[in-house]
Amino acid sequence: SCDDNAFLMEQTSREAVNTAVQRVAGMLLRSDQLDKVEQYRRREARKKASVEARLKAAIQSQLDGVRTGLTQLHSALLDVKDIQSSLGDVSNDWRQSINTIESLKDVKDAVVQHSQLASAVENLKNIFSVPEIVSETQQLIEQADLLQAHRKLMELESSRDDLMYEQYRMDSRNTSDMNLISIYFEDVQGLSDELAKQLWMVLQRSMVTVRRDPTMLVSVVRIIEREEKIDRKMVDRKKQTGFIPPGRPKQWKDKMFQVLEGTVSTRIEGTQSVTREEDKMWLVRLLEITRKYVLDDLIVVKNLMVQCFPPHYDTFNRFFGLYHNAVSSRVKELASEELEANEIVSLLTWVLNTYTSAEMMGHPELSSECDINLLEPLLPQDVVGDLLSKYLKTVTSNITGWLRKALETDKKDWQRESEPEADQDGYYQTTLPAIVFQMFEQNLQVAAQINGEFREQVLKLCLKQMNSFLHRYKEEAVNYKEEHLRDRQLPPCYVHYMIAIINNCQTFKESISSLKRKYSPSSEQTDFDAAIERTLNEVAKEGCQFLLDEVFLDLENHLTELLTRKWLTGCHAVDTICVTVEDYFNDFNKIKKPFNQEMTSEALRRVVVEYIKAIMQKRITFKNAEERKEGAERMIKEADQFKFLFRKLSGEDTDRLCGAISAIAEVFKLTDPTLLFLEVTTLVSKYPDIREDHIQALLAVRGDASREMRQMIIGTLSENKVSYSASIQPIFKDITVPTNTMTTMTTMTSMATAKLLK
Repeated sequence: SCDDNAFLMEQTSREAVNTAVQRVAGMLLRSDQLDKVEQYRRREARKKASVEARLKAAIQSQLDGVRTGLTQLHSALLDVKDIQSSLGDVSNDWRQSINTIESLKDVKDAVVQHSQLASAVENLKNIFSVPEIVSETQQLIEQADLLQAHRKLMELESSRDDLMYEQYRMDSRNTSDMNLISIYFEDVQGLSDELAKQLWMVLQRSMVTVRRDPTMLVSVVRIIEREEKIDRKMVDRKKQTGFIPPGRPKQWKDKMFQVLEGTVSTRIEGTQSVTREEDKMWLVRLLEITRKYVLDDLIVVKNLMVQCFPPHYDTFNRFFGLYHNAVSSRVKELASEELEANEIVSLLTWVLNTYTSAEMMGHPELSSECDINLLEPLLPQDVVGDLLSKYLKTVTSNITGWLRKALETDKKDWQRESEPEADQDGYYQTTLPAIVFQMFEQNLQVAAQINGEFREQVLKLCLKQMNSFLHRYKEEAVNYKEEHLRDRQLPPCYVHYMIAIINNCQTFKESISSLKRKYSPSSEQTDFDAAIERTLNEVAKEGCQFLLDEVFLDLENHLTELLTRKWLTGCHAVDTICVTVEDYFNDFNKIKKPFNQEMTSEALRRVVVEYIKAIMQKRITFKNAEERKEGAERMIKEADQFKFLFRKLSGEDTDRLCGAISAIAEVFKLTDPTLLFLEVTTLVSKYPDIREDHIQALLAVRGDASREMRQMIIGTLSENKVSYSASIQPIFKDITVPTNTMTTMTTMTSMATAKLLK
């Protein structure tokens, strides 16, 4: 290691010389710096002296520290030797005193006995006066002087407990002396129980007591707090000594809260004053009484009761929780009973809305003390769901029954001899829509009291029931018509009530829209909406059809006279038809839009179709040009009559339908047979749904078309069929031609086709 140190010193020296050479070289780079060599030498000498001085100071300081450390270590060594010597002396003394300590056992026993005797002397006065103190305490309890009674009781218990403790310390196995003390103080436990009863009675009447005599309640709380303090002391002593007096810990504080909880529960359970048999509104009354009691009691707790309890009891929140739990238990009991539909609504409305509203737990005087949003639900969600399902089931059954009764009542009205009532606009109606939607409205108002989601469910239920009801309504309308057809004299006001049935459909539509706007925030269409709309349209259109059937039953005889010899000679069939139609439509004016407009259009279509059917049936064949002219002019005149009548009834254009009669008349009126093809072609271009059998029938009625002419017209039209738009209402499509005519037409068409092929 010496060689290593020498090597390091040599290396360090060389590095120092190299560094110095470089430093000097740096200083003397220019010739003018040679003049300052002496100045540089003195400056470096000063630096060297300074560094050497600092090194000497540092080394001296370290040497002083080492010297001090060595001195302290020497002193510590001397102290350790002294301590070692002292420990040896103590060990020798302890060995010599063992026998002495064992000889002091009698002294120890004497000390314990002295302590017991001192305790006995201290409690001697109380021991001899126990019967007297017991009697005084009993009187104080009876006089409701609870604080003084408790003070006496504590004196008695203290004397008993001290004696028992000393006896336990002296001989914990001596049960006979313990029993002797217990027997002597046996009345003390009875006093404690009697005082506790008084405390619980005060707590049970705490809501009344805090108003009349709050000091009494304060005294009760002070007594309980004292007992809690003694309990803690005794429990701590038991951990140290294993001894605890009889009856401890009393745990009166826990018992106090149990009593208060029972008091609150009893108060809530005692709110039912009547039963369902005595009063149908029993549940509403019960819930209202409960609301009032809970609100009043909690306000008393906030304003008065809180001041009687220590702050760490958190009195208001504790009572708030007690009342909440008691109410929750009560409503669960109510929910488990067989409640009627209206009672379910009352209960759920109260639970979901009233309970947390400003009328109860959310009251302004209470909201500053607690957050109702932190409360657990009064009823579990599954119980609420079961109640709602039960209510929906009951409502479904009720609505079905009510709708059935409403329809039966309406059907009875259909048989009346007097006309149905009219609304403010003069349209016939029955009371059925008002009854049905008043019922729906009531159920939706009730559902809205619970919550918006349930209101939506009830609305869907109403629409579903409405859909089913309308199918029955439709069936009954058909049965009503069939009953009338068996005897057209009955029911006496058939037409008027059928009009009312049609109008009811429009009223139903309007009422459904109104209900949805009022009770559903969503504007989306449901499956039931489309089905209801479709059924209502079907009922209304069938009703209109039934009424038109009634009209045409009266027109049947007059329609058979059209295009006959009698008609040609001047009968008044069309005049009678127009008068009859106009007379019926005086009643039909009491049909609401849009059904009255549709009915007028359909009536015109059917009149025109029946007229054209009469032509196609070839009831007459014109014998000469004069008859054709006379018949054509009559047809044009009658077409104008129809046009005038239905324009008057509907205010709409009737030219196209009535024009079909006029167009056919022009075919008949033509005097030059060679132009017949052009006239027929014009007819076909106007009414492209006309078929070859129709043309054949027209030519047959005209009476002067030769076979060749017929074949040429039919053949040419077959080759140049005109297509017609689906938007154009067909006229000839549903008009059939008698069979004999069909056969003739088929034969002639075949001949014409064969000829054209040749």
